[in-house]
Amino acid sequence: QVQLVESGGGLVQPGGSLRLSCVAAGEIASINAVGWYRQAPGSQRELVAVSATGGATDYAASVRGRFTISRDNAKNTLYLQMNSLKPEDTAVYYCNAITRSNNMYWGQGTQVTVSS
Repeated sequence: QVQLVESGGGLVQPGGSLRLSCVAAGEIASINAVGWYRQAPGSQRELVAVSATGGATDYAASVRGRFTISRDNAKNTLYLQMNSLKPEDTAVYYCNAITRSNNMYWGQGTQVTVSS
């Protein structure tokens, strides 16, 4: 089992920045990849960024160049630095982990609202 707890969401003006954090606990050594997803009202959950154990990262086209995914293994923490935020980035952001046995775990989500 893997437990994920997100934090760092909030209200920010367009053009502003936020950093989301996700602390992992449990069977951390079994994790193969971690990532961030988001879900806006009335929309499906979509991949924002992913980080594999080997260090490879990938981003949705809509956030590439503005968002950065990173991890601090010593703190068992995953981050999402979000810069140049736009109103269309408004969503609930979820931390995700996939283990080597292909079990998938989710955090509870954190709300990000971009509005003036």
